[in-house]
Order: sequence, then C-alpha cells, then structure tokens
Amino acid sequence: MSASDPAAVPPTVSVLSVNLDRGHHFSKHPAEEVLLVEGIGIEGDAHAGETVQHLSRKRWHKDEPNLRQVHLIHRELFDELATEGFEVGAGDLGENVTTEGVDLLGLPRGTVLHLGDEAAVEITGLRNPCVQIDRFQQGLLKAVVRTDEDGAVERRTGVMAVVRAGGTVRPGDTLRIELPAQPHESLTTV
Repeated sequence: MSASDPAAVPPTVSVLSVNLDRGHHFSKHPAEEVLLVEGIGIEGDAHAGETVQHLSRKRWHKDEPNLRQVHLIHRELFDELATEGFEVGAGDLGENVTTEGVDLLGLPRGTVLHLGDEAAVEITGLRNPCVQIDRFQQGLLKAVVRTDEDGAVERRTGVMAVVRAGGTVRPGDTLRIELPAQPHESLTTV
C-alpha cells in the first residue's frame, strides 16, 4: 500500500521480525517478542526514551523529543538489495520491526501502524542512514541512498516512529494501517 493508492490493501501485511539491542550497535538482535512502551519506545532497546537517544544527535539535541523511538524496515528491501549483491536480513540494518507486505516508504507522515492486538506506532519520517552502513557492507550506503538525474534523493532504509500505544509485538503479528487525514504529508528525514 502506498500513499498514492490507500485503497490497495495487500493480502498479507504482517510483522516478520522484532529486534532490539541494549547497546548502541549498528545491528539489532531478533527477539521472540518486544514490549512497546507509549512515548518511550521498545523496552530494553538503546534508542528508547522520551528525548533523543541516538548518539550522533544526542550531543546537540539531547532535550528534543525522540522522534526515532522505533525503526521499521520492509522485508522486500532485502530482496531488492540481494539483486544488487548485498546480503541483508532482519535486524541487520538496525531496525526494531521488520514488516512484510507494506510499502512503508510510500506511507505519509502521521500514519499509524497497529502492530498486533495492542501496540501502535506513528510514523514520524524517514531514517537518514550514515556511514555505519558501509562499515556493515561496503557500498551499501550508495545502494540505499540514491540520487536521480534531477538531484532528488531517495532513501530506502525504512521509517522512524514513536509509540502511541504500548503492547507486546511478536513475529507473525498482523499489521493494520491507519492513514492520517488528508492532505497527506510526504516523509522527510528525522
């Protein structure tokens, strides 16, 4: 589903993997379940908190709201990257939730994703990848951040979100999409 065609709901939209890491490492480890805490993020994850937690931003923006509590990537990106010679799996790019069956990058800002029976996150923007991606696999940054001939930049490393409703999320949980009111606002980096 994309913002341009909100009526086209994929037949299977789900959570493929949930991942977390207590330290500030690039990749996150798959888990049997994660607990989302409203306004905070994923319990036990290094990026959980009401204010900015990412080390690259914390020094100058430590008192600003944390708009990057949960990172989501669609599994289909891994297939695209495989055709370009990269091996990437769930959690490898630091995402907390790996989804399947939804074009996350095509959703508008403010979209609420209901994960399982209880949890919900609101998309705040695009993830802005850094050079750590090339440390993971050389050349991957160029593969996930492209610039077209007109100079427009396309970022393909998922979306960031804040937790609007807490709850437990597990692989296999359903994912329901709630679009914001019109007019829709395109995603930018946060």
